[in-house]
Amino acid sequence: MWRTVEMRELRLFLTLAQELHFGRTAEKLRLTPSRVSQSVRELEHKVGVQLVHRTSRRVQLTPAGERFERDIRPLVDQLDGVLERTTTLLEGTLKVGILSAAGGPHLVEIIQVFEGLHPECSVEVVQVSWDDPFGRLRADEIELMATWIPLAQPDLVVGPTLTSQARVLAVARDHPLAGRDSVDVEELAEHQVGRFENWPRELHEAMVPSRTPGGRPIPHRRVAPTERGFVALSVRIARGEIVHPTVASAPAYIGDLELVFVPITGMPPLRSALVWSRRARDPKLRAFVAVAREALAD
Repeated sequence: MWRTVEMRELRLFLTLAQELHFGRTAEKLRLTPSRVSQSVRELEHKVGVQLVHRTSRRVQLTPAGERFERDIRPLVDQLDGVLERTTTLLEGTLKVGILSAAGGPHLVEIIQVFEGLHPECSVEVVQVSWDDPFGRLRADEIELMATWIPLAQPDLVVGPTLTSQARVLAVARDHPLAGRDSVDVEELAEHQVGRFENWPRELHEAMVPSRTPGGRPIPHRRVAPTERGFVALSVRIARGEIVHPTVASAPAYIGDLELVFVPITGMPPLRSALVWSRRARDPKLRAFVAVAREALAD
């Protein structure tokens, strides 16, 4: 009969041996107490010995039950380890898109930890287009991306937050605001800012709002699709055609251009996060997000 013992019965017994209570064991395994008791009786019948003393108040292992627990617990743990390593053996390339500077300071660390845990995997980082930032994600050309939020798109899942950055205003060196220590958000109503098409409204409003908190309209000048990149956008800023609300890390990405970055007061920080398609099922993606959650929690 012992050849018919099932893994679920062994795991149930080990849980009962730890809890010594049918109710707590049932709650932990999402079973009924009667089902737990029945499974233990079936296991005892198969192995041919009594494993548990049952009373109205408590559960106690018999000497045979204690020996059985000592013998099978390391074996079950070892088997669980083998199964976990087998099912988490990941291979191939995970493509991660980045929208402008949304990766933040932790993305490189997350990639390094992920590749260290899964040496058969590699991460390829690609810059997504400003013209259609989520097009490649929706077309399954990339598995996930680092993007600015908020996002309220039903087909996309917003995961762990990567960074939260203070807002600054990029202006030309000879712009009237260039010599200021800060710019109040209400002053944006007095200057032309770039307007991007094809962006989700909630994201665009967070990055480049259409009105100030006080309700004043902010003048917008449309930025053509061919200009939606740091360099091309920066040229228009440097020529004094527009000003651009961006984030504090932008200077490191834009490079040595004739721009000045002035802190904006009264404007909330801009957050970025990992985002993926709701229909995605790639185990590499799930493993990467798990690494990200742990790294960002630390």
